[in-house]
Amino acid sequence: MEYRRLGASGFKVPVLSFGTGTFGGKGEFFGAWGNTDVAEARKLVDICLDAGVNMFDTADVYSKGAAESILGEAIKGRRDQVLISTKATFRFDDQPNSVGSSRYHLINAIDAALKRLGTDYIDLFQLHGFDAMTPVEETLSTLDDLVRAGKIRYLGVSNFSGWHLMKSLAVADRYGYTRYVANQAYYSLVGRDFEWELMPLALDQGVGTVVWSPLGWGRLTGKLRRGQPLPATSRLHKTADAGPQIEDEYLYRVVDALDDVAKETGKSVPQIALKWLLQRPTVSTVVIGARNEEQLRQNLGAVGWDLSPEQMAKLDAASDVTPVYPYWHQRGFGERNPPPV
Repeated sequence: MEYRRLGASGFKVPVLSFGTGTFGGKGEFFGAWGNTDVAEARKLVDICLDAGVNMFDTADVYSKGAAESILGEAIKGRRDQVLISTKATFRFDDQPNSVGSSRYHLINAIDAALKRLGTDYIDLFQLHGFDAMTPVEETLSTLDDLVRAGKIRYLGVSNFSGWHLMKSLAVADRYGYTRYVANQAYYSLVGRDFEWELMPLALDQGVGTVVWSPLGWGRLTGKLRRGQPLPATSRLHKTADAGPQIEDEYLYRVVDALDDVAKETGKSVPQIALKWLLQRPTVSTVVIGARNEEQLRQNLGAVGWDLSPEQMAKLDAASDVTPVYPYWHQRGFGERNPPPV
């Protein structure tokens, strides 16, 4: 397993992390992802650790805290062998202050997460989304206090706009608060908007990318084909409308290119899609998920080899789209505003 620095920090993470969205299966949305229990979670953790994948990503809203609780049980007795990444910000229950990035909510959310996870510190804590109702200074000072208290080691964000993240970094620098070193972002061969603003920002500011949904919200599994219905077990039956919308012809164009490269390399479509991400700028780790042992072992096969420049170029071309303004305009002035490479 390869390990990379998380942004400009000295913290090293495996290039693949394991996501626990399938743990618990509470509610219709997360039930469509999976319903892994403690016994199965222990098996998946065993496989990950044997492969060198020692970072596990979760969130308080995954199955209403059940995912964190199951992860805590699965790693019991081996906390020193694992890295835990979790998130909070989204509404957890119906109490007025159980949402956002206020001092009140963050302190309560961290303490509750620590209890569910059975640990006294979190290796990487990320805001799950931006809270426009709370001053950035309040959020950052609170997180800085939690770092100084030893409850959090490193900080990150998720689902931020470019200006959300840049303003936060500027405030951190102004007051000497702990900086964000990670951005957990949606990025895939069928979702490349991340490259327009967030990737250049990450390069400039030393923020490592933690990729979520690397298979395009379940569309790059190799099971979706022209003229064929969705597989019976696909979570897209219940979750497609909640995620990014992708035109069929664009998706199939990308899948065709993936098929070509898969034949050239002898790898699977998901492995090619994951490897493409691992060869893109700023990517520190890609969060993989799995309903079962077979899916996990398949995803683990994305490491230990490389795509050629020609294969990367083929995938780049097939997945390219015209960006929104001002990014399409900036493409015409690469001499002074070069794109990420």
